[in-house]
Amino acid sequence: MHVRHTATSVALGTVLLSCLTLAPAQSAARRSAPAADYEMPFPCGQTWTGSTRANHSPSSKAIDWNRADDMGAPVVASAPGVVTTANKVSTGGYGKSVVIDHGNGEDSLYAHLSVVSVSVGQRVDQGMQIGNVGSSGNSTGAHLHFEERKSRTVVFPYLHGTSFVFGSSPKSQNCVDVPLAEDWTGDGIAEPTVFRRATLAKFRIMRPDKPVLVKRLGTATDQPVVGDWDGRGGANPGVYTAATTTFSLKFKGEVTSFVFGTPPDQPVAGDWDGNGRWEVGLWRARKGKFILRSAAGAKTKISLGGKDDLPVTGDWDGDGRTDVGVFDQATARFTLRKVDDEGTVWLGTITYGQPGDLPVTGDWDGNGRTDLGVWSPATAKFAMRRATEPTAARALSISTVKFGRRR
Repeated sequence: MHVRHTATSVALGTVLLSCLTLAPAQSAARRSAPAADYEMPFPCGQTWTGSTRANHSPSSKAIDWNRADDMGAPVVASAPGVVTTANKVSTGGYGKSVVIDHGNGEDSLYAHLSVVSVSVGQRVDQGMQIGNVGSSGNSTGAHLHFEERKSRTVVFPYLHGTSFVFGSSPKSQNCVDVPLAEDWTGDGIAEPTVFRRATLAKFRIMRPDKPVLVKRLGTATDQPVVGDWDGRGGANPGVYTAATTTFSLKFKGEVTSFVFGTPPDQPVAGDWDGNGRWEVGLWRARKGKFILRSAAGAKTKISLGGKDDLPVTGDWDGDGRTDVGVFDQATARFTLRKVDDEGTVWLGTITYGQPGDLPVTGDWDGNGRTDLGVWSPATAKFAMRRATEPTAARALSISTVKFGRRR
């Protein structure tokens, strides 16, 4: 159970915590650094105070996070992984809660939420919003109960590569780059791009022999989506705000917004009908389904892949219409879907990259066919594969370029 401190008692409470809980929690209980690169479970740049106490259930190694007016504040994934618990029921000790499996027997738990915005089996990236701070379950005041665990046992927390100091108020460095690629200049060739999560988020676009092009849109908890919204031949920025299921698309100097989807959905975009103007869509992980939206609001549903896959889109056959696909991050395997002129559905698979890479697709050579690529979080390198067709067994050439922040 968490006891909320009043503003006048915070300083005294910190002193008492130092006496009562820091000694046992931060001496023999420390561990070596985990395999997962944990960051604070809050958006980039936010400052929160993390505390514990001797009788903290289930362990004094768990962190209770607070700040002023924290009810409803966004909670984000501390590290990438697969959601194994998405409890949307308020009862029970943890109340509404999320558990993310990071591999190597490590997972993280986020409890007492007011809203859970992910689903079981869904693969989430670091910095992606998974819920909101609340006071559900066995809690007497709004806060986030956070645990790092090894083999389901709470262990001493590490954040940003160092052991956490209970009672401190660090600033979140969960400021990751999200890789993308699209033709921003209208020359038919996709440029490597990253969406930098920050209070004022920005798209950073790599251009040959020119300074990085920056386009600002969205916040740290938004999900990026790009496309040629006005049909003028070059990409424009967009974001999807999962908490409100709102797309915000920027073109011609203005932002157009509309509501579409549910909180766990992930945004996609493409020219679904080949008319030159891009539309948006959704990847509904829990059902393994794409929901493509026409300009008039009509929906087309396509089943493909599994709930732990990541969505990709591209014009795999060069017919002017965007197709869909999925990427299995655990095996680095793409599965691509296209429909021929007779309406027959074709599926192709190709393994490219390394497990843990993030998928990126774009027309690297300007031939009208979308190519495959990956971005390595560990090295911040794009690896771009050019082939006669996306599922060709042999790539004609591969190029790599470092762009963005490595994690």
